[in-house]
Amino acid sequence: MMEENLRRALLLSRGDWSVFVTRPLSAVLLGLAVALLVVVLLPAVKNKREEAFVED
Repeated sequence: MMEENLRRALLLSRGDWSVFVTRPLSAVLLGLAVALLVVVLLPAVKNKREEAFVED
């Protein structure tokens, strides 16, 4: 269903991806999604770095 709506939005905007960031609501939702990804992935990256620099 999400892909179908993405295609519909792109068809209505004639393939212009900027439509997803020019509207305030969609820009906020995209920003929240990116922030959530950073919050989830940051601890995993930090743990991997700590493991990589541990001296045996």
